[in-house]
Amino acid sequence: MGITIKTDQEVRKIREAGRILAKTHELLISALKSGISTKELDQIAEDFIRSQGATPSFKGLYGFPASICTSINEEVVHGIPSSKRKVKDGDIISIDIGVCLDGFHSDGAKTIAIGEIADETKRLIEVTKQSFYEGIRYARAGNHLYEISAAIQNYVEANGFSVVRDLTGHGIGRKLHEEPQIPNFAVPGRGPKLVKGMVLAIEPMVNMGSYEVRILSDNSVITRDGSLSAHYEHTIAITDGEPEILTIL
Repeated sequence: MGITIKTDQEVRKIREAGRILAKTHELLISALKSGISTKELDQIAEDFIRSQGATPSFKGLYGFPASICTSINEEVVHGIPSSKRKVKDGDIISIDIGVCLDGFHSDGAKTIAIGEIADETKRLIEVTKQSFYEGIRYARAGNHLYEISAAIQNYVEANGFSVVRDLTGHGIGRKLHEEPQIPNFAVPGRGPKLVKGMVLAIEPMVNMGSYEVRILSDNSVITRDGSLSAHYEHTIAITDGEPEILTIL
């Protein structure tokens, strides 16, 4: 199946799902404190998403047992919430959320510090976030997809970190994962031309050490060298002008 172009009405539905997602992130950030379990965070998220008439996109997807992904420290993505896993001061946690409303999905992730963290860890989080914004400078109709990819990689590597190669962003809409795949690193060719109505989940995953990762038996992904990893993601729409971020309030 090729890239689906969304109508203005479909983009509006994704925007509504995105607002619920942004509120969920705010709720979880306010609840985050040393000693809270990732299972508790998952329950807060699921209860709120369902209270808004929406459903958690991740629950049951590819057999995933929870509503959000909670990835701590060296975990890159797909960390499974657990009552045994509690965050503590000095940790960083990436919270990845998907929301489905009226048949349309939104997807977004943030990495948050618990208490005081090292300056280099703060820089990792900031560079990961900024790399997203460096990438979407190129998310304009008439440009090509891999211009976004190259901009993300260039910014991350200029700051001394590495971009995960084994995982990518993706198109999004009626399905959580649609075409096209969106690498966070430069690849040969230019990629598809961007046109109004494309909706994309752009999500840099950045490691403090090597870009290499390992996939564990539960499908969670960790850095191969045990270094810290950060994740930042928004769902965006290509418009006639600047891209619109759909997963903010």
